[in-house]
Amino acid sequence: MKSLVAALAVFITLTASAADPKAPAKANTATSLFPDKIVAKGKGLEIKASQLDEVFTQLKAQAAGRGQPIPDERRAQLETNILDRMIILRLLAAKADSADRAKAEIETRKEYGQFRDSAPSEALFLARIQSLGMTTNGVRAEIYEQQVAMTVIDREVKDKVAITDAQVKEFYDKNSNRFEQPEQVRASHVLVSSVDPITRAELPAAELKKKKDLVDKVLARAKKGEDFAKLAKEFSEDPGSKDKGGEYTFPRGQMAKEFEETAFALKANEVSGLVKTQFGWHIIKLSEKKPATKLKLDEVKADIKKALVGMESDKQMPLYIEKLKKDAAVEVLLGK
Repeated sequence: MKSLVAALAVFITLTASAADPKAPAKANTATSLFPDKIVAKGKGLEIKASQLDEVFTQLKAQAAGRGQPIPDERRAQLETNILDRMIILRLLAAKADSADRAKAEIETRKEYGQFRDSAPSEALFLARIQSLGMTTNGVRAEIYEQQVAMTVIDREVKDKVAITDAQVKEFYDKNSNRFEQPEQVRASHVLVSSVDPITRAELPAAELKKKKDLVDKVLARAKKGEDFAKLAKEFSEDPGSKDKGGEYTFPRGQMAKEFEETAFALKANEVSGLVKTQFGWHIIKLSEKKPATKLKLDEVKADIKKALVGMESDKQMPLYIEKLKKDAAVEVLLGK
């Protein structure tokens, strides 16, 4: 299922208006002089050349903005791929009922909130949106379209997949090495950043001094035994953990070397001194060390079943999509 989600996400994040059959058509000089050809049609489905061109143009602009211009010779293949995803999206949207849309709305609010919270500030969030050539309303609309499609897929395909306990145990036995966990630590940290959040360049000397003074004061409070989670929520500049009180659980090899070495060297409930990494100054508190172990079947049964459902859904998806196209009598006219 992840492969399908990724494929749809790539398409949907291009533009909502071009994918939305209800979106008003934009004025276009070329299409006012020449007929706007239909490039795909079917029962309740009609996609015009101008809509396909709008998506391709935005994709091309975004690629150029990343320094990865799209060669002219790739246009035909890309247009074919984009059109296919537009067709799939329209067909899935047509299958959505009121419950699907209500669920999609809930998921949209959640995902948009997470996207917003991933930015350190409102200004940086808006800058990120603008860099994509979008608006906040546009982002919400695109997330909603994606969630509608995913909800229909879940109901029509994923929820109908049945995985037995025997299949789960077979997978566990054949992949036992996957369930071996290395030594881990559960630790919390406060990060006071020393770099610009956008450019990642080191801050000016005057600002660095203010940051250093701040982290020194926070360290003193942590050493005196103040609630570490509260300090993290108030002062940490790590958006990925501050709302969780700065907590992470991780094995060796995942964090910055200085951070990792300090965390694994601490004793339970011990607070470190200042730890400098490429991100800034960290104050780390160790909660517990977890020795290497192998997870038991009962501990991973639900995760294995979920993974097997996903794999089986991926196998069934091409057949489901082809059936949707057949039932809608989809005809692709691009290039004809």
